[in-house]
Amino acid sequence: MKTFFRAAALAACVWLVGCAAPGLTPSPLEGAIDPAAQADATPNVQAGDLIYPSGGLKPLANTQLGSQYVQALQPPVDLWERIRRGFAMPDLDNNLVRERELWYSSRPDYVARMTERGNKYLFYIVEELERRGMPSELALLPFIESAFNPQAVSTAKAAGMWQFMPATGRQFELKQNLFRDDRRDVIESTRAALDYMQKLYGMFGDWHLALAAYNWGEGSVKRAMDKAARSGQSTAYTDLPMPMETRMYVPKLQAVKNLVANPEAFRVTLPVINNHPYFQSVEVDRDIDVALAAQLAEVPLEDFKALNPSFNKPVLLASGTAQMLLPWDNAERYQANLEAYTGGQLASWTAWVAPATLNLAAAAKRVGMTEAELRAVNNIPPRMLIKAGSTLLVRRAAGLNVDVAEHIADNGQLSLAPEVVLRRTTVKAGRKDTVASLAKRFAVSAASVAQWNKVSTSASFKTGQAVVLYLPARATVRKAKARRNPVARQQLAKGKKPTRLAKN
Repeated sequence: MKTFFRAAALAACVWLVGCAAPGLTPSPLEGAIDPAAQADATPNVQAGDLIYPSGGLKPLANTQLGSQYVQALQPPVDLWERIRRGFAMPDLDNNLVRERELWYSSRPDYVARMTERGNKYLFYIVEELERRGMPSELALLPFIESAFNPQAVSTAKAAGMWQFMPATGRQFELKQNLFRDDRRDVIESTRAALDYMQKLYGMFGDWHLALAAYNWGEGSVKRAMDKAARSGQSTAYTDLPMPMETRMYVPKLQAVKNLVANPEAFRVTLPVINNHPYFQSVEVDRDIDVALAAQLAEVPLEDFKALNPSFNKPVLLASGTAQMLLPWDNAERYQANLEAYTGGQLASWTAWVAPATLNLAAAAKRVGMTEAELRAVNNIPPRMLIKAGSTLLVRRAAGLNVDVAEHIADNGQLSLAPEVVLRRTTVKAGRKDTVASLAKRFAVSAASVAQWNKVSTSASFKTGQAVVLYLPARATVRKAKARRNPVARQQLAKGKKPTRLAKN
């Protein structure tokens, strides 16, 4: 039996050696001895012989291991905990922070509303901050800017949850045209805001100064720092003179941070926000009505608009809208319902470019819509002309399957001019007045003056003859004022433009 086991063991060893595939040589371990090299160095040793290190065992040298943080085995329970783990900005502790803490903690309904709105957007913002290695406190900044309302517009015309001014938005490539305003777009405005804050932090090397610059402007902060430096004063955030709005900006953020860090201490209840994406993007490959897109996604229209606040019109244009956002569980439903849709045209609206300057009545007639509907869908104020080259949203003709072109979707703008109201007025001709001289004086065409008075364009008028003119309403008022002024009245009598107006 012992002989059998010895034979079996020897056969196993031979089998293991034979398993080495021809042409495949295992990589030697670092510091190991290469048999071929030792054979060259030691003539009595053959390359195929097994070589072992000589001498006894040696102790390993002491090595200092680098200190690395250990990732928690358990993921954060909810998004608030994830935000807390990412806090990285230095804390601000002063009376302004205490005041803002009291303000927020005494308004639980307000805090509840804005945190409920933020529920849709916070996960995405936190993900982007972590990807860029930025402090997670910045995810709370929309609470300060807009109370997480992507439709918010300030008195200074800043828009969206990150409150971009039009010029700053264009600087960071946020589209602003007839069909969309990316200052309100969840993904694009977040990208631009984080780009801007990274730029500001690179300029100032301090998050508090960077935030002050985000609110006040980088130029304003730089000038304040330069002035303080020239005077030998501190250029720290807390020591710089700045407007009260900017002075309160970082304390507001710090107060919200403190509430999130320890809501129990402030008797604030934060709604549960799962540590999971709220939405995902879906490609838009055909023009489609907003209402229909929401219907196919099985999402209430208000919820759809809350996720896609940048869309200005009741239609999504495929050439100008790369994607739309849908709640995580509704994206697949949308795709399935879209493929099964048999209701005809996806879009009932299209774009139309005005070929000439038109009043609203003429434009409505050309596109087959009522004046009221055309005015409402394009937000055209009363008594305005639509200038040539303007883009308007109009009803899509039945059977029209051509989507709006990319250059129109990306650059469409509505240009308006005040509609001039003409009023009939009568003036007395001066000595040697002609159709041409009156036309020049009142900035109208000679052909119009001739038509209004049923004369030829080369006709002359007798001194004191009543001449009919149709002038803009403001010019008529100016004329009436001029007649009440003695000096201006004499100038009018001589056929000259009045230079002095009566003060009424």
